[in-house]
Amino acid sequence: MEKAQSKDGTAIAFDQSGEGAPIVVVGGAARDRVAEAPLRELLASRFTVIAYDRRGRGDSGDTPPYAVEREIEDLEAVIGEAGGLAGVYGSSSGANLAVMAAARGLGITKLALHEPNFLVDDSRPPLPDDYVEQLDELVAAGRRGDVVELFMTETAGIPAEFIAPMRDEPMWPGLEAIAPTLAYDGAVVAGFELPTERLAAIAVPTLVIDGGESEEWLRAGAQAAAEALPDAQRHTLEDEPHNVSPEAVAPVLEEFFAGEAP
Repeated sequence: MEKAQSKDGTAIAFDQSGEGAPIVVVGGAARDRVAEAPLRELLASRFTVIAYDRRGRGDSGDTPPYAVEREIEDLEAVIGEAGGLAGVYGSSSGANLAVMAAARGLGITKLALHEPNFLVDDSRPPLPDDYVEQLDELVAAGRRGDVVELFMTETAGIPAEFIAPMRDEPMWPGLEAIAPTLAYDGAVVAGFELPTERLAAIAVPTLVIDGGESEEWLRAGAQAAAEALPDAQRHTLEDEPHNVSPEAVAPVLEEFFAGEAP
């Protein structure tokens, strides 16, 4: 484990593997750098791969108050550790964050997005207008389990009756530990709105990936993002759900970041 220092002084923990052109992996909600280790290792034979703990997760710090701008600065600090220029791969809400960073002009040479959270049709309900406020209130009240439940029902679309048995599963304490950062992801996805102007401002080559087994709204959002980007390729992993397997996505990322057509 190594650490980068963000602009506000927050320490951002990261792991690095391999040799070659650098790629930074930006994880989605409820994921840390350990969860990205399998993908990091699969790509390390050809690239220098960095996976980091977004602020408030794992071994990274969490300097208040939170703002999405701080997360962009965190990614900038990690890219700085890679020499100031890097390819970036973001998945789910991590893809939303990567879009913001690329539009802001960070040193991103190529951008890969796996199912950014953009809602462009009526195949699912939008997030409540006060979604982030609800999460913040539950965090402030110390109700971390309820934070996770709200995230799972409103964002992931899991029926409420399935949540009670999930609370007894071994993975639940880990979700509660990372629960305060779910409000951060809520702020990053900004109600699932498609940021057309921001996407249009991204000049670097971009690969937009979705899964053939993913929900319709995610697939439609991926297509809309690809259409809004000036220089985009599109790729569907036919048998993959939103929780994409590292073994399925790694070859596509390898070809794209190496300059080959996926």
